[in-house]
Formats: sequence, structure tokens, C-alpha cells
Amino acid sequence: MQNSILEVNNLSKSYYDMDSEIKALDNINFSIKDKEIIAIVGPSGCGKSTILSILAGIEDKTLGNIVSKEELVFGYMLQTDSLFEFKTIFENAILGLKIKKLDTKENIDRVNNLLHKYGLSDFKDKYPSSLSGGMRQRVALIRTLAINPDILLLDEPFSALDYQTRLILSDDLYKIIKAEEKALIIVTHDIAEAISLSDKVIVLSKRPAIVKNVYEINLEKKDIPSNNRKDKLFYKYYDLIWKDLDSHV
Repeated sequence: MQNSILEVNNLSKSYYDMDSEIKALDNINFSIKDKEIIAIVGPSGCGKSTILSILAGIEDKTLGNIVSKEELVFGYMLQTDSLFEFKTIFENAILGLKIKKLDTKENIDRVNNLLHKYGLSDFKDKYPSSLSGGMRQRVALIRTLAINPDILLLDEPFSALDYQTRLILSDDLYKIIKAEEKALIIVTHDIAEAISLSDKVIVLSKRPAIVKNVYEINLEKKDIPSNNRKDKLFYKYYDLIWKDLDSHV
């Protein structure tokens, strides 16, 4: 595995009914290093989210192997923030710890520190309805970080937000991931978001998805996503990835 903390080898996924087989993923291969950020892009319905669901243990694979040097903890964040409106921000943030029975004093203190660090401590006793869309996503991210995952899995986390908020949250996410020293796999339809945020972009084909290309993103000066969009090499990667896609993403 060399420097990789996780390898996905020959991953395939099929769905069956009484009459037919629908193949979603076909022989998917990729790896991720410690603290690396990977973005997965591809046409709608090609199986991007299915990869995350398999890694998180929500769905079973049909074929292939997922190999790691040690047992990894995955933190899975869905497209919607999925906050419970009847629970406070603090109660939402520690929900994963409660479910996994990991709500020790040390872990609760860590959540409080995360809320403080990322500008939410003043809202911890309020309810989600009092927060903006961006703030709600920060709470969802802190809830995901609370279980101290080795790899975060994010499925279109900014898709419901307006463009300006997406840019701000993309910068926030990058800073948080780097500060917390986590690896990240993010599924996105947004090519610019993928390039500006990640170290590597995996391009999938239409269903059944295969890996069409993997791009190592080597910008002239790696920085926060909003600045990376101004890099001289940004549009080179954008054009290459756009041409790889079978349809609009």
C-alpha cells in the first residue's frame, strides 16, 4: 500500500430485481493517502454516491476489495445537513457520539472546542432554525468530525446552498480538514469546486461507472479554494476534466 491508508481495488456494484441486473460500478480502482483530499466527479446517476455508501458500510459491494493498513473510522456527511429541529446545536453536534456510545467527557470537550473554534459556540443552546444554511452545514461537519474519523466522506455537501455561500463553505471546509488533519473524499457535480478543493480528481464515466481518468492537481501555488480558482493552471484542469465527462455534471 506504500503511502496509502486505503485502497479500493476492482470495486463493482450491481443491483438486481426479478428480471434484470443493473450494474452501477464496474472495476473501480483508486487509493487515498493520509490527509489527502480526493474529489469524485461524473455524470448524474453514474454511481458516485454509491462509492461513498459502500465505504461507509451502508451498502454492500458486489465484487472487489477495500484494503486498509488498519481499521479506519469513516465519517459520512449527506447532501442535506439532517439536523434535528427539536434538538439544540450542541445536541445535534454530539448525536453521533451518543449513538456510538462514545460520549465521554474527552469527546464532549472536543465537540465544545470544535464549536468554539469554528464560530458556533454562541449558538450551541439554540435550535437549527436560527442558523443560516452555511452555519447548519458547519454543525453537520462538526457532528461528523466528533467521532474523530480517519476519512471524511462528503456527498454534495454544498449542493443546496447559493453560489456565494458555497465558495465560503468550500474555504471553511478546506481550513477545517487541514486543521484537523483528516483525509477527505468528496462527491461533487461542480468541476471548479473539485479542482479548487482537492489534491486529486477522479473522473467517472456514465453508468456503469469506470474510472476514466485521475488527475493530480498541481497548481502553481496551493491555497484555499477561492484563491486556487485564480491560479494560472486552474482552467487547464477544468478543460481536461470537462472533456472527459460524458454529459453535463
